[in-house]
Amino acid sequence: MNRYQMIGGIGKERKRPFGIFTDQAGYLTKSGKRAVIPFECEFYEIIDRNNKTVFSGETETFGEDAASGDTVCIADFTGFKQGGEYRVKAGGKISAVFTVGNDVYGKVLDSTAKAFYYLRCGCGLDEKYAGVWKHGKCHTDKAVLWDDRTVSADVSGGWHDAGDYGRYVTAGAVAAAQLLYAFRLFPKVFEDRRLGIPEENGMPDILAEVKYELEWLMKMQRSDGSVYHKVTTEMHAPFVMPEEDTETLYLFPASSMAAADLTAVCALAAEIYRKYDAAFADRLEKAARISLKWLDENPAFLPFVNPDGVNTGWYAQYDDSSNRFWAYAEMYALTGEKTYEDKLLPAIKKQFPLSEFGYAETGGLGALAYLLCGHEKDDVAAMTLKDEFTRTAGYLKKLSDKCGYGTAMNPDEYYWGSNMTVLKRGMIFAVCDILNGTSYREYAARQIHYILGCNPLGISYITGTGEYCSRNPHLRPAYADGIEECIPGMVTGGPNKDRNDPFAKEYIAEGTPPMKCYADITECYSLNEITIYWNSPAVFVLAFLCDEDKN
Repeated sequence: MNRYQMIGGIGKERKRPFGIFTDQAGYLTKSGKRAVIPFECEFYEIIDRNNKTVFSGETETFGEDAASGDTVCIADFTGFKQGGEYRVKAGGKISAVFTVGNDVYGKVLDSTAKAFYYLRCGCGLDEKYAGVWKHGKCHTDKAVLWDDRTVSADVSGGWHDAGDYGRYVTAGAVAAAQLLYAFRLFPKVFEDRRLGIPEENGMPDILAEVKYELEWLMKMQRSDGSVYHKVTTEMHAPFVMPEEDTETLYLFPASSMAAADLTAVCALAAEIYRKYDAAFADRLEKAARISLKWLDENPAFLPFVNPDGVNTGWYAQYDDSSNRFWAYAEMYALTGEKTYEDKLLPAIKKQFPLSEFGYAETGGLGALAYLLCGHEKDDVAAMTLKDEFTRTAGYLKKLSDKCGYGTAMNPDEYYWGSNMTVLKRGMIFAVCDILNGTSYREYAARQIHYILGCNPLGISYITGTGEYCSRNPHLRPAYADGIEECIPGMVTGGPNKDRNDPFAKEYIAEGTPPMKCYADITECYSLNEITIYWNSPAVFVLAFLCDEDKN
């Protein structure tokens, strides 16, 4: 049985209720404010809750937008700074409600950060913290080695990776790292932020949540320093609650990417957690050193391939250069030991992206580690890395300016998980802004505006945020719990021109403009799944926008 058949029949998507598109969370008082009007008109109004006009202006004609197929006009109301709740009105149509204020992203930041708690594995979710989305303990049995069924190990814990119940080291390490860098770069945003999760040792909640994942990652490390690639069942679970998924868990063979990513994230975390839990920081550093030793002793690329008959996630890669670069960069940042710098510097010349923040290409994380470290740096290398962020941000700025909806995307880039790409590019704008002190802030904000409703479907792609938002993600507990209201804070995958599942092909006509290839239907896993590493860049960019020091 294929996983899209497990639900039983395609659902119907709600029709969009609004004809003008805005960020449904809102706009910061002092920042840019743009609504997109997908038809020709000359004037727009801002109306309040009483339908009173409080601001008006002339639209700007953008013209034909390639990715959406819309003829676009822009209502730029940046000059409007009066706090409150409003709609945009033009041509007899209106937008969803949005807020103007100084903390419009605080609530959505809280929900996207807390989303990781709802994905915890190996425990039950207590009603005190999870509310109606509570559930019993899940996946606590020992996992059996795929290659030797006589051996088992306790690898409970961590986060469910996506719509399924698998856990994957490379994806988990990158998601954790993006959250840790959000804390490191914007500490004031998180230090006193309460997420409504179990607290631990007085540390900020975001660190308590990431610690839960880090504990699991270290369980995936073998005694020789190699790291199992993933732990899953043989097949994706049916659409049942986590505690009802009782099939045998398997530990799958090690990969060099998993060892490198574990090294990197443990080294990064060791420095951050030392202030709050020195013993935990020591364990992290020890784990990082053990896996890096294994990497040194095993310089050849060790890929991961799903065994025959296994249909859970693969997270395949065809090279581990960027992963090893990230590992050495984080170890140098942690220790200042020259031997690590000597190994990371030659890697800069290899052919992998130096500003990429994904699970398959981690060069941007390695670059960030080296640029932010407090130890002496090679001037040429540091300039190369900084210039790469600047060059990439400049290129992405041009893409954003060419798009009527402001996304830094080419029309052919709306593939599986396109919202992740949008958000990672928001990260690049944010990092470039921090490194250069130049204003890419508005371009980072435009990526969030798109995610939160300023798109040609007028839908907020984050569950629970906005008047019209995703409500039916491809997420097993969100379906199986029988609760009409969706678990909040989940970033859904977004438009996918390739429509890589049968229901997407059935529901979305061939030739539909790329930005409109989306349906809020549970069965459409290639459009509407969630993953931890789609949420983590959202947390990073939202934290950047919430940071008062950057406002």
